[in-house]
Amino acid sequence: MAEQGKDNFRDTMGTLDKEGKRAWVFPKKPSGKWYEYRKYVSYLLLAILLSSPFIKVGGNQLFMFNVLERRFNIFGYPFWPQDFHLFVIMMIIGVVFVILFTVAFGRIFCGWICPQTIFMEMVFRRIEYWIDGDRGKQIRLDKMPWNKEKIKKRVLKWTIFFIISFLIANVFLAYLIGSDQLIRYITDGPSKHVSTLVSLLIFTGVFYFIFAWFREQVCIIACPYGRLQGVLLDNKSIIVAYDHKRGEKEEGRAKFKKNEDRPSTGKGDCIDCFACVHVCPTGIDIRNGTQLECVNCTACIDACDHMMEAVDLPKGLIRYASEDNIEKKAPFKFTPRLKGYVAVLGILTAVLIGMLFLRNDVEARILRLPGQLYEHKDNNMISNVYTFKLVNKTVEEIEDVHFELRSHKGTIEVVSGNEFSVDPQGLAEGTLFIEINASGIKSDKERLEIEVYSGDQLIETTTTAFLGPRSYK
Repeated sequence: MAEQGKDNFRDTMGTLDKEGKRAWVFPKKPSGKWYEYRKYVSYLLLAILLSSPFIKVGGNQLFMFNVLERRFNIFGYPFWPQDFHLFVIMMIIGVVFVILFTVAFGRIFCGWICPQTIFMEMVFRRIEYWIDGDRGKQIRLDKMPWNKEKIKKRVLKWTIFFIISFLIANVFLAYLIGSDQLIRYITDGPSKHVSTLVSLLIFTGVFYFIFAWFREQVCIIACPYGRLQGVLLDNKSIIVAYDHKRGEKEEGRAKFKKNEDRPSTGKGDCIDCFACVHVCPTGIDIRNGTQLECVNCTACIDACDHMMEAVDLPKGLIRYASEDNIEKKAPFKFTPRLKGYVAVLGILTAVLIGMLFLRNDVEARILRLPGQLYEHKDNNMISNVYTFKLVNKTVEEIEDVHFELRSHKGTIEVVSGNEFSVDPQGLAEGTLFIEINASGIKSDKERLEIEVYSGDQLIETTTTAFLGPRSYK
């Protein structure tokens, strides 16, 4: 490696100055093949993200994460608190999926899919380029005294940032409470829902703070995923990498000189133009190797390819490659480690699919009233009192609901009436009495099977305990 490269090899952070204070990153506006691909992917994901709360599948919101009521919709499929085990399995599958792709393709999630990166680079940063100009103009504007031009640009930019942050906060709220509820709040007016408005403004402030000031620090400081990649990556992982073999060669990198016979001098193909550094949104030098701050955004690939093309050298000095590919020219292999992750992912997915098929649209739970013993009734009948909860997970009303004993001969009496209805995605609860003749009781604690009907249709089967006197064993 050239001496100038050795002097600052990984001994500084791109976002800190020599005094340890934050150094503001002014990345150059990227352009090139990979950036165009990222724009297509980003705008598609933005469209999905912004529209999902307002898309209905079978009457259910496409995605909803109502943490307060513990109700979730995934692809229009509703999950209740009783389905929490399914939601946990889905989250584990998501984590394993991200780990699998990290082991195989590095931090590709951060650069291509992460909402933080997409909003920062494809929305807020592009607005900043439009108002403040490219890297050089932004640096000059930052150093400029507060004159009329700077105030005008700052106020315009900050206002637009706040409006977009407010819109993002509204969409975020739609994911939490549901789009129908959000639209109702909007049509009612903010004066009738002051607490919701306050929450909305708090979320707006958080988003504004992140995208207007905190920026790349989210990826470097706040996000734990960047630190996980140090554990997950190995020499076979495909990452955005600098080909130091080709870039340094025997004499290291050096500035480009016209009409120079570069191969004969032993100089590497890296012309030390710093284009890859200037375009990096986290302010790192990719030539220093894999770093926590790198989000695999490919901006350095496009910048380097453009410079290589300009000086008539082969492109690909910075590219998607593994360390083994650079060091040994080894192609990508499906390693045993990857096979293990795929096997785990397959097993978890199969378990989830099986549980989804076994999941009922209606869930009933009948429990004995705590602290209550059995009661003797006329005609040698034994009575127990219970509470019941009936959850309707569908978007249709369930009518003419009633209970019937399956395992024993006896009667079920619901306090509020033997037949009732359950609202769409609603909950019915109440109290009921079960009476069984003493002659039909074989032990002091019987296990009862109870069927739940909607009219003549069996919709659920559940079990509960029934207490009786020991003398009837």
